[in-house]
Amino acid sequence: MLRTALTLTALASLALSACSPAEEAQTASETPAETPAPRALIETSLGDITVDLNPTAAPITVANFVNHVEAGVYEGGSFYRAVRDDNERPGVEPMNLIQGGYGRDGLPGAEGIAHEPTTVTGLTHGRGAISMGRFEVGSATTEFFIMINDYPGLDAGPGTRNPDAAGYAVFGQVIEGMDVVEAIWGQPTSLANAPDDYQHPQYMGTPIVIERVSMVAP
Repeated sequence: MLRTALTLTALASLALSACSPAEEAQTASETPAETPAPRALIETSLGDITVDLNPTAAPITVANFVNHVEAGVYEGGSFYRAVRDDNERPGVEPMNLIQGGYGRDGLPGAEGIAHEPTTVTGLTHGRGAISMGRFEVGSATTEFFIMINDYPGLDAGPGTRNPDAAGYAVFGQVIEGMDVVEAIWGQPTSLANAPDDYQHPQYMGTPIVIERVSMVAP
């Protein structure tokens, strides 16, 4: 089998070397160019964050986000939660992230989307990853979060942070503006600002306004 494979490789190399320059140029022109990733610009009161989305890996989640962007849903929203080592729940491995949208319950009336776990997409909650917030599987709507540090505990799989082991749906990556993400992450938080049923001091007294989110050219 190995000798056969090597022979086929050698024949293929010979065939390619036998092509004329004109034929090689034609072959190259027929090769489709890679489509650039769709890109979103998140404009906040502290600066801009640019995100490359990944519709190849997470088509449902990306389409949901783009639909909300194009409908102007995020204008007037905010980054309202910053999770750090100093405000994480006692006894829980710290995760470092900022969360934005409209609040824990999302935009009223928004419908949940099918969940795309990291075990299917191949994506992970590394530094700069953007991912969807949710409660139950299939309940993600408008809320999203951005990772400050790598934290695979938010990925799908046994022994991860969420008891249902389904993790959260990563759908893109910050490519510019991590300094803005970190500035948002450093905003003061207080237990007094937390919702009644979520008593962690992770909610900002003064949320950072999302002035606009728009799709921009790659």
